[in-house]
Amino acid sequence: MIITSIEIYKYSIPMVPFTIATGTMHFAQNLFIRVHTDAGITGVGECSAFPMIVGETQATCFEMAKDFAAVWKGKDASDISARLAELDLFTARNYTAKSAFDLALYDIAAKAANLPLYKFLGGELREIESDLTIGIGTPAEMAATAAGFREKGVRVIKVKLGKEPLEDIERIRQIREAIGYETRIRIDANQGWSYEGAVQALTGLAAYQIEFCEQPMRTWNDELLPELCKISPIPVMADESVYTHHDAARIIRNHAAAYINIKFAKSGGIHEAIKINRVAEAAGIPCMMGGMLESRVALTAKVHFAMAFTNVKFYDLDTCLLGHLEDPVTGGVTYQGMHLYLPENTTGIGADVADSYLAKLEKQVI
Repeated sequence: MIITSIEIYKYSIPMVPFTIATGTMHFAQNLFIRVHTDAGITGVGECSAFPMIVGETQATCFEMAKDFAAVWKGKDASDISARLAELDLFTARNYTAKSAFDLALYDIAAKAANLPLYKFLGGELREIESDLTIGIGTPAEMAATAAGFREKGVRVIKVKLGKEPLEDIERIRQIREAIGYETRIRIDANQGWSYEGAVQALTGLAAYQIEFCEQPMRTWNDELLPELCKISPIPVMADESVYTHHDAARIIRNHAAAYINIKFAKSGGIHEAIKINRVAEAAGIPCMMGGMLESRVALTAKVHFAMAFTNVKFYDLDTCLLGHLEDPVTGGVTYQGMHLYLPENTTGIGADVADSYLAKLEKQVI
């Protein structure tokens, strides 16, 4: 299947401002692509740029995508390893931009096999229940939000922290006071604490039944993670510390995390995510499927991946519930409460973006 053309869109989605330790996002800075082939099969891909985390913006992804499309045009879409290797030779890192292209190739391959993506990846349908995330606000605001979540039947709440440790402890204290202890809580510091702050926060949160803490410190403090893991009463999950399977192997070798968070925007897509999960599973380290601010296109791909790999035990798949003010996706995964369900009788990813929405966006065709 020869790639004949690639459509590239600045896929902006307005949203309610969402705050984490490293900054506030006012819209989802996404990229959407369609890869066309001479076999009449078109693959779709999406990535979501989170500049304060990965160092890529929508603008940089758009420019890289034009170069990637030129590299691929006229090449065989079915040779996934070769096509992705070409992108790695063309530029280092830029994993967010690469992930959109990776998803499109897997979409094409699964469609060519006449299979939904999860079956193409060797999986089967299983229950997927996501958490729902609270962005950083005052302790009282966050407690009120948590109480609202509980009333709606949310069973797992993820709480963004990473500010001043004592205030973060107060945030969780007030949340627990508001919702009790039947609802599971996991926390994400997004690299916001120093080592000393992480020790103070994690030991101070011991009484509040925290499932795990994502990325307590900046990645340049990774050498301190083994000691923090020994001290912390709360299991540590590596997120920004793991982009590739080489990072995963390093973290596991150093006993620097109990769990690993896999995100396509960090890994470059499905191809590398499979390798990360393989390394983690061999070491007995469960993984979480996470994300940035993707729409239901990439979200659907993530649910397919979670269905395919049983070592993915945790699901942070609420990305398009975090204040997206529009949903331009056709097909794709649906929510029933916080449970996610794939579309029936479809092949590939099974999601696309409405042409009427795309018509409003900046576009380039290679």
